[in-house]
Amino acid sequence: MIAQDQTYTADKLVALVRAYNPRTNEALLRTAYAFGEEMHSGQFRQSGEPYFTHPIAVAAILASQQMDDATIITALLHDTIEDTKASYKDVETLFGHDVAELVDGVTKLTNIQLTSTQSKQAENFRKLFMAMSRDLRVILVKLADRLHNMRTIKSMRAEKQAQKARETMDIYAPLAGRMGMQWMREELEDLAFKVLNPEARNSIMRRFIMLQKETGDVIPKITADMRIELEKANIQADVYGRAKKPYSIWRKMQEKDQGFSRLSDIYGFRVITQTEADCYKVLGAIHQRWRAVPGRFKDYISQPKSNGYRSIHTTVSGRDGKRVEVQIRTREMHEVAEAGVAAHWSYKNGERVENRFAVDPVRWIAQLTERLDQEDDHHEFLEAVKLEMYQDQVFCFTPKGDVIKLPRGATPIDFAYAIHTRIGAKCVGAKVDGLRVPLWTRLKNGQSIEIIIADGQKPEVTWIDIAVTGRAKAAIRRALRAEDRERFIKLGRELARVAFENVGKKATDKALSTAAKTLVLEDVDELLAQLGSAEITSREVVRAIYPELAERKGEEVDTSRAVVGLSGDQSYRRAPCCQPVPGERIVGITFRGQGVVVHAIDCQALADFEDQAERWIDLHWQDGVHSAVNTVTLDMTISNDAGVLGRICTIIGEQDANISDLNFIDRKPDFFRLYIDVDLRDVEHLHRVMTALEAESNVSAIKRLRDPRRGAKAKEDRT
Repeated sequence: MIAQDQTYTADKLVALVRAYNPRTNEALLRTAYAFGEEMHSGQFRQSGEPYFTHPIAVAAILASQQMDDATIITALLHDTIEDTKASYKDVETLFGHDVAELVDGVTKLTNIQLTSTQSKQAENFRKLFMAMSRDLRVILVKLADRLHNMRTIKSMRAEKQAQKARETMDIYAPLAGRMGMQWMREELEDLAFKVLNPEARNSIMRRFIMLQKETGDVIPKITADMRIELEKANIQADVYGRAKKPYSIWRKMQEKDQGFSRLSDIYGFRVITQTEADCYKVLGAIHQRWRAVPGRFKDYISQPKSNGYRSIHTTVSGRDGKRVEVQIRTREMHEVAEAGVAAHWSYKNGERVENRFAVDPVRWIAQLTERLDQEDDHHEFLEAVKLEMYQDQVFCFTPKGDVIKLPRGATPIDFAYAIHTRIGAKCVGAKVDGLRVPLWTRLKNGQSIEIIIADGQKPEVTWIDIAVTGRAKAAIRRALRAEDRERFIKLGRELARVAFENVGKKATDKALSTAAKTLVLEDVDELLAQLGSAEITSREVVRAIYPELAERKGEEVDTSRAVVGLSGDQSYRRAPCCQPVPGERIVGITFRGQGVVVHAIDCQALADFEDQAERWIDLHWQDGVHSAVNTVTLDMTISNDAGVLGRICTIIGEQDANISDLNFIDRKPDFFRLYIDVDLRDVEHLHRVMTALEAESNVSAIKRLRDPRRGAKAKEDRT
């Protein structure tokens, strides 16, 4: 258990330490307690409590991590040199050189504003970091100190709360995570999140409570399910479950650009085994029972992290289709996972234990500082230290030494646009640490990037897929749109002609001018350019003038009743992953409050619902003539020659089909690959259109696009 805030007398604190270390120097602990209490006498915290309650709480946090006597004593004394009349010599005389050095190291860290980059403060940070490399317990005490301050932050002024919370989020939480103390990182992040964005945190908490009311507490249910499977496999293990912290949930929402209702893996489970072999047996048992989520498996047992962390991570679709993350490890691995680098000092049954998985702190800090201690510039050193703390961002350097912060996965294209839009637009290549690399190279922390430019260069279409940052993507799209405007206008005119002819009208200049005014566009050219670049659809243009024709339905079959097998109050929609059309065998999947989603019987996305038979509905299409309102996406590769695209549009129009959208996927000197959304009546109509297109010599490949990922996204939207 992690010690929460409470009042500890000397007797209680000694008892807490003795529980895991019977050989503790009780007399020295009591002396440190008395000395700290005397030095802080008459001092009070912002909350009005005696100040010494803070060092006691810090000591209790470290005792809960089963730290050695020197660390506990340092916690009790960590503010004495800074805030009282006690001197370094006093502490050294009473408690020895090691404790005095530890207290002095914590004092130096406390005096440094880590969010500043002034030369003096950077140099102080450098000295402290080097001191930390001599004894890592300095930072352990400081992390516990920051944790207690964040737990009691409400008594501070609002601006001070924001400063401390930001510093915690930027420096201390990532540092705790880097050291393997994940529980501390999560708590520090959540406490800082509570200060920096209380509305977002409260919103997540409210939604989580609502979810529990709707579904009940699923944690004990899933835990019980796992225990049953492990018993069947004759595996002895402990299973624990928990909901993820609000900040962790919020960060996932930001990273995936999803709302709370679309997040599925908000529960985490740990399975603690007796042996390493059992870890893999547990993995097999879980994967046999539940479907594993592709791309979410990591084996940190065979490939441990640098801080000693070992565990197997997997994500499965559990009860009711909810995704749950499962971590599997042995008891020894779990101790390191909880304590991180601090596991080196841990006690067990009164003895200092040698956990074979605990990383040597001296070796670990040496690896961390190997390249940092060679920096001569104070500013570069401070930034270099910070970049080592971050896990979700990349810090790279310009040739002049300026630091550019980018999201993980960023490329030289992102780096170039981060410097200046003009540099990005003229980029023709990049050097990373002096070596020429492709523009799609993923940048890493600490690399030096040199962008090679040329005056004649312009942004290329493929850069959109290479870039990661919104700034780069937006700039590339603007440049491409300006360059391709004339071509888009020509394409838009052809699309408009086909769309208007499909409803028995002509795309005259007057009609197009009227459509532009209705859609609040500047002029006809802007209308055609947006139509050609797929920013608006041909259906929208036709609807602007002839709404009754654009929405015209078939006479024989009402589209609202095109599917047979639904109850009177059920609505339906076609699944975007398989886009079923009349004439194909179909099945329905129910979604609470969202009606029924209709899939083709051979849709790969149906595998996700194999264990939920109660949600399946047997459906079929209504007999008769259906309206051409069923959109199907065609994946086509065509020759990059003059007039080819216009000919394709004409062929589709000749088959009484309407193009509702068009999107270029790839442009090469000799071919285009594009997705065309075509509105069709039924499967026979689809086959007729595809046959006509296949007969065109300039069409090198055509297929119906069926993408299970579209189905997964739609499922997340509704669950």
